[in-house]
Amino acid sequence: MKGVVILGSTGSIGESTLDVAARHPDRFRIVALAARSNEEALYRQCLQFRPGYAAMQDVAAGGRLKERLAGARSETRVLAGAQALITVATLPEADLVMAAIVGAAGLSPTLAAATAGKQLLLANKEALVLAGALLLDAARASGSRILPIDSEHNAIFQCLPPSRDERGPPPGVSRIVLTASGGPFLKTCRGDLASVTPEQAVAHPNWRMGRKISVDSATLMNKGLELIEACHLFSVTPDRVSVVIHPQSIVHSLVEFEDGSILAQLSQPDMRVPIAYALGWPERIASGVESLDLVRVGQLAFEAPDLERFPCLALAVQAARAGGTAPAVLNAANEVAVAAFLDRRLNFAGIPAVIDSVLQQHNLKPVRTLEDALAADAWARERALDRLSSRQAAGA
Repeated sequence: MKGVVILGSTGSIGESTLDVAARHPDRFRIVALAARSNEEALYRQCLQFRPGYAAMQDVAAGGRLKERLAGARSETRVLAGAQALITVATLPEADLVMAAIVGAAGLSPTLAAATAGKQLLLANKEALVLAGALLLDAARASGSRILPIDSEHNAIFQCLPPSRDERGPPPGVSRIVLTASGGPFLKTCRGDLASVTPEQAVAHPNWRMGRKISVDSATLMNKGLELIEACHLFSVTPDRVSVVIHPQSIVHSLVEFEDGSILAQLSQPDMRVPIAYALGWPERIASGVESLDLVRVGQLAFEAPDLERFPCLALAVQAARAGGTAPAVLNAANEVAVAAFLDRRLNFAGIPAVIDSVLQQHNLKPVRTLEDALAADAWARERALDRLSSRQAAGA
């Protein structure tokens, strides 16, 4: 039986991980659950799964959770603060660590798990975008294996030869193709994009996701971040990764080989599929997802992305080619801009404008340490907030 730690257990990935694990009580034991501040959801999860530890990044929420669990006579030990996430990510009894905390907050515990030699189920995009080389170096040094959870990277992982040397590009591969649904605004007139609402942006046509990543899907920034991730995970350059729009979200990504063959992974658009693959790897286990009926699907369509409609994708490709601190700056500026959009302080078309402005101000530097990545992240957030203030002062 394997001990499982879930960083970000109250989010959609965390809940799906618990769903899959609960279907296999003979295989998995929940060792620890961790969240930022959702005290109510973590309380319910602790009562149901009875982990040894619960960690909350928010100290006040952690204190309330501790009191509530004590009142319920739960034996779960509650830890609080940023260090608490690192503590549970490196527990000796943890075999698998699901890294699903969104944003830069998930970087340190993810890196700690890799350094500790844990099998890392990586759903946190920012860990690779901010500090991909550092994370992969730590994993190689400790013997940690990284299994990607993003449906696209998980699909690529399934299509590649299992015996490949992870220190270099996969042999015989000419191109990696990431698929994108196009989000809710694929056919919206460009002139109408400035007036779309947060409610419209988070209404993804195929996937059930959190609000931030749903907006990233609507701008196609999520695909840009995934392109950067793919370069790190599979040791390829940006020119060997392309993006195609696939509205049905049935083909999750493709790998093209030098002989002209293309392999693809297909399934229902349900994150329990890649989660089950990673939890059970190298075996396959039941995910609870309905089988795919290709006859009922009927048609699989593909088209090139419109970079004028989706400028965030172009900005991400630019950052991927630049390397160094550029991806960290891109990601941080995007987080600030998306938060402002969700708070109705910025219109939808303003998101790429803020990101572009911050990237243009940035002086590129190498990322040699975690501090380099975090410094670039902090700088970009400050510049993005300045840009928002100036836009609001100008009435933009």
